[in-house]
Amino acid sequence: MLPVGLHRLASNGIATQAQEPVHDAQMPTWIDTHCHLDAAEFAPDRDAVRAAASAEGVSHLVIPAVQRSHWQEVIALAHRHGDSYALGIHPLYTPGADESDIAALRELLTQQRDDPHLVAVGEVGLDFFVPGLDVDRQIWFYEQQIKLAREFDLPVILHVRKSSDRLLKTLRKHPVVGGIAHAFNGSAQQAQAFIDLGFKLGFGGAVTYDRALKLREMAASLPLDALVLETDAPDIPPHWLYTTAEQRIAGQPQGRNSSAELPRIAAEVAQLRGISAAELAQASTANARSALKGLPALQLA
Repeated sequence: MLPVGLHRLASNGIATQAQEPVHDAQMPTWIDTHCHLDAAEFAPDRDAVRAAASAEGVSHLVIPAVQRSHWQEVIALAHRHGDSYALGIHPLYTPGADESDIAALRELLTQQRDDPHLVAVGEVGLDFFVPGLDVDRQIWFYEQQIKLAREFDLPVILHVRKSSDRLLKTLRKHPVVGGIAHAFNGSAQQAQAFIDLGFKLGFGGAVTYDRALKLREMAASLPLDALVLETDAPDIPPHWLYTTAEQRIAGQPQGRNSSAELPRIAAEVAQLRGISAAELAQASTANARSALKGLPALQLA
């Protein structure tokens, strides 16, 4: 999450009625394993965004929280649309977090432990790319949340930007029941290390850029049963939504990523692998259900 910029806090409430999704039954169906539907960018039209995803065949979203103030909103959104959620504190939000947030997270996980819509602890992890963040503070919050994942026997949705080796060090010492390495962009060796620990690797909009040679090669060559698909919406726009700095200065807005883009992203992954979209849809759905053990308990379209 957040390679493009930090989310602003969501401020609008949630409407009481969601729009009815309409999609072609002949289309492949997809799971977006990482969508921040609670983000402020979606406040004006959240229901329409979710309906548009359904119309494109995206049958299910996983909505990970980024900070304490968003926990109740991701719960409400997941229930409202029949989706799933994860609860956690994102590394970029650790400067504003404190120890009481860990206690509050444990209390909320206890309250929600029988909720079938709860599928993971997340989004948690480390970010060694953004300058100025306290590394030790990030590590403390990460390790505390790994302990909670172990306590509640939940998978983990990991933020892995420039931090795979340090994340793996903790996971080897304190194994969890797998999860997803979100927006993976590490080495083949790091990929295998996550796979060996029961994780799937998330691929999204970044793989659509021709210049992302290493990432595209990895998406093409990793075992098919290791991949899940995601958007990280509203962030990590695919190439067709991206605007350059010069274009933005000239007044052209950055395109907003959304879950409705997932089938087109998936088509590029399928092309890289030389398989059909239907085959990728079937495999990535099975992989998501394997990574997040609670997904099969829900009625996925």
